Amino acid sequence: MNPKGNNTDYNQLNEDELIDGCIKQDVHFQRLLYEKYAGKMMAVCLRYCNSRMEAEDVLQDAFIKIFDKIRGFQKRGSLEGWIKRIMINSALKSNDKRVRKFEPGSLDHIAEPSFDSTAVGKMETKALLSIIQKLPQGYRTVFNMYAIEGYSHKEIGGILNISEVTSRTQYSRAKKQLIKLLEEHGIER
Repeated sequence: MNPKGNNTDYNQLNEDELIDGCIKQDVHFQRLLYEKYAGKMMAVCLRYCNSRMEAEDVLQDAFIKIFDKIRGFQKRGSLEGWIKRIMINSALKSNDKRVRKFEPGSLDHIAEPSFDSTAVGKMETKALLSIIQKLPQGYRTVFNMYAIEGYSHKEIGGILNISEVTSRTQYSRAKKQLIKLLEEHGIER
């Protein structure tokens, strides 16, 4: 296969070829890697950032890190998962630049809210993203990491340098606020 050919796209390459080309710092392969993952990763960035412009900056910065560090990718997991982790870390670092506030607390007096997950499934992704964006930064970060990315509260605590209880509290409060926001949009439990 001629990687410089005009008809080459990321669907014609296997993952190893794509990685090897990026390790060699071949801009063609870098562009193909970007094209393959930028859309999915922009969605990740939008969940953590306050604006589209900030998400675009995070996306760009993260891809620069990816191209710089791809030589260290050890193929123990998926390339997409590795890229996603860099995106999340870049978004969290971007959040650190704007002072992120977490409300410490306990779970003693918090009732665990619930809502119908099928109702959320009926919403368009853009509408749901818009609702999640209305959460305060700390709530949104923990909600994204726990509910969407699948991190445990212990992992979140370690990454964000907060206690596990604070992570649980933030998540619980985020869910409570999300229920209110969903109800405002006509989605009942």
